This record gives sequence, structure tokens and C-alpha cells, in this order.
Amino acid sequence: MGLQKQTNPIVAILKLTPVFLLMYLIKTTEDAILSATLSTLYAIILAMITEKLSFKTLLDSAVDNVKEMQIVFFILMAAYAMAEVFMSSGVGASIINISLNLGLTGRTIAVTGFLITAVLSVATGTSWGTFAACAPIFLWLNHIVGGDIILTTAAIAGGACFGDNIGLISDTTVVSSGIQKVEVIHRIKHQGVWSVLCLALSAVAFYFVSVIKGLPTIVGSATEAINSIPQDVWTILGEKRASAVALLNQVKDGVPIYMVIPLIIVLVLAVRGYQTLICLGAGIISSMIFGMFAGTVADFSSFMGLVTGGFAEAGSWVIIMMMWIGAFGGIMAKMKAFEPLARFVLWISRNVRQLMFWNGFLSIAGNALLADEMAQIVTIGPITKNLVDENVEGSEEDMYKLRLRNATFSDALGVFGSQLIPWHGYMLYFIGIVTAVYPLASFDVKDIILHNYMAFIAVFSILFLTLTGLDRFIPLFRLPSEPDVKLKK
Repeated sequence: MGLQKQTNPIVAILKLTPVFLLMYLIKTTEDAILSATLSTLYAIILAMITEKLSFKTLLDSAVDNVKEMQIVFFILMAAYAMAEVFMSSGVGASIINISLNLGLTGRTIAVTGFLITAVLSVATGTSWGTFAACAPIFLWLNHIVGGDIILTTAAIAGGACFGDNIGLISDTTVVSSGIQKVEVIHRIKHQGVWSVLCLALSAVAFYFVSVIKGLPTIVGSATEAINSIPQDVWTILGEKRASAVALLNQVKDGVPIYMVIPLIIVLVLAVRGYQTLICLGAGIISSMIFGMFAGTVADFSSFMGLVTGGFAEAGSWVIIMMMWIGAFGGIMAKMKAFEPLARFVLWISRNVRQLMFWNGFLSIAGNALLADEMAQIVTIGPITKNLVDENVEGSEEDMYKLRLRNATFSDALGVFGSQLIPWHGYMLYFIGIVTAVYPLASFDVKDIILHNYMAFIAVFSILFLTLTGLDRFIPLFRLPSEPDVKLKK
């Protein structure tokens, strides 16, 4: 179905004011749940006035939209549980220790931190948790070996976001895929080669800059770095991310190398195409079994405490926020609030590839406006989905590929795009962490952005490849071309 003509521009603008309210509340209150709740209530009142819709009709629309996310909620709870288990049972510590045994110098600290946080973020599915766990290690290691503090900070920030974009258990991966109605594993395969290329290019960039800066080649010790962390920093870190403290202690004390096996099991099952919940369940169970052998898991009861803690963390704000944002999106869709924006995108798009490029642009613009990647995913995601579903024709296979790219846009331009937005919640969190764990330096968010090569490469390459059609040279990343897909007249 094509877009309907909007006759009253004043009403059209008025219908967009709930988005502006959501944006304002997120920035001023820093409370996504409160912001989504108040914005939803305002949208209901506005829809009743402008569209003459009953409260029951709007409530049904909101509930129906939330129902579409039910499977996502279960995946999110399992993902948060596995992230908590991996950080507390020794899986995360084994990854760090295996990498750190190679030896670190001032010249390699940034690129090593970048690669380790990338792997750890895939294992845990959380950029926030990965950054909190790795910042104390690498910033104090950087201090010992004489590295560049800003370069190292930017490196672990970019690496921590890698798994949040492509990790099987990442909340943004799960939600962005669910909104576009694509399988998580299909999404990961679609963008996998592109993501790894971005990772490799970024690693080269971090090492090249380290060489250009003439950084020293003195080898440092992770244990020495952890022992150098002041007690007040441990206190602050424990308040912000308790599981990060457990991981740091395990890095210092050491864990058996076989604790990396649960991660390998999850990755193997994912590559073989098993459903996401099966992969997550296998990771949780295997980490318990191996953790009991390693002594990092005391007993079944304490392990289940970690699992339920992960469930509680997901339910305490992520799922609740998504429910309210989902309700918000359902009401906004019911009063066709985004039709003027969608019509403008269609007007400037001469073909499907241009339409997809502008979908990416909408994602990065929404992220900048809302200053929250999850709010962007659940608010802009339905717009980009409808733009494709309602205005493009092609085979089901080709349409599915377009939805895969839309999901990748939502996630990549949400997670990596946040790294380029100074006022984004991500950057404020990162600055708060590094200031707490390494009080010897003064951190400026713009300096960190300037050296976050991963974010620059990921954001600009996906938009460039989409617009130019050069994505055809990257395996599994090619979009269908015309006339296989074409805009409806």
C-alpha cells in the first residue's frame, strides 16, 4: 500500500511533537523509561484529538505493537543471563588472559585492547559491560607501558561496540532484527564479512597511529596493572558493574584456559544455524559445567543467582523501556505521524538503492536526535521497515535481504554512530567510567571521538557501500539490484 497524501501541514508537524518530547526528556532526565512513558501518554492524547480515535482503539494498537516483540523479550532475558554468567564464571577472564599472555607494549596496547574488547563484547553481548571490565586493565597497563591514553581509550570503546553490533546475544542485535522480522543469525551472516573487514582496517589504523606517535616497546603486566588500581576505583566500579570486579579478580588470579570453551560452543552452534535461544541456553549450561570444574562456580544455587540476576537486569529497564517504546511506536503509526518524513524520503529516492541509503541516514539522524541507540532502533526501525515493505516490490528472498540491511542500519548506526555523537548517552557513560578508573588524566569526549577509527570506518563505509553498490564485492553483503527490486509507481 502506498503512502497517503497528508493535507494539513500544521497537523502533520503537530503529530511529530511526541518524538521531540521523547528526545527532550531523554536528554534532560536521562531516564529512558520515564521519557517513553510520558511521551506515549502525550501521543495518546494527541491522537485522540487529531484523529478522533478512541482510547480503546489506541490502546489496542499499542498492545498489538508490543505483542510483536514477545519473542525478543525472551531472547533478551537469556542474553542478559548469559552475559552475566560469562563475566562471572571465568569465560570473559579466559579470553583476556589468553590475549594478554602475548605481551603488551606502549606500541601495541591500543590495538591489543581493541581486539580483546571486540572478542569479549561478542562473548558477553554488552559494550557497556565490556568497557567497564576492560577500562581498568588497559588504562593502567597503558600507564605502565607508556602508551597514549586517549588512543587506548578510543580503541577499547570501539572494540567494545563491535560485539554489541554483531554479537548473537547483544540486545541491540536482537531488537533490531526482531523489528525488521529477520532471524538474528541471518543478520549476523549478512554483515559478518563487512564487520570483520571494518575490524581489520581499524586494527591496522590503531597500530599505524601508535607507530607514527613513536610509542615505546616496554612490556607490561596485567597483574601489575590491576594491583595498581586504587581502592576507591574498585568501589566505584563495583557500584557501576559488579560483575566487572569479579572478572578483574579472575584475570589477576587466573582461570583455566578451557573456560573459553562455552564461547566456542555458542559460536559453533550459531554458525551451524541453530536458533538463538538454543545457542544462548547452550552457553549458559556449558559455562556452569566448566565453571564448576574450574572452581569459579561454587554450586548450582549461586549459578542460578547469576542467571536470575541477568533476567532481572533485562526486566528492570530494557524490556520495560522496549514495551513503552513499542507502545509509543504503535500509537505513532496509528496516527500516521511519520508519513510526511517517509514521503520526503521517497521523493528524493530515484531507485531502491537510494531509498536504502536514506534509510541509513534516518537511522543515524534518529540516533543523534534521541541520544539513545535503543530508542532510535525501536522508533526509526518501524519507519524504515514500512518504507521498504510498502514501496518496494521484489521476490520474498530479495525483500528479506533489504530487511537484513535495514536491521544492520539500525544496529550499526545506532551502536557505532553513538561513538561519533558527543552528547550521546554512550559517550557520557564511557567518560564517566574512564574518569573514575583512571583519575590521573583529563578526558575530552571530542578527543576520544577523533581517534575512534572503528566508528568512523563502520558508519561511513556502510553508507558509502550501500549508495554506490560496491557492497556487491563483499560476500553476503550485496543488496539486490534493479530490476530484481524496484520502487512501486
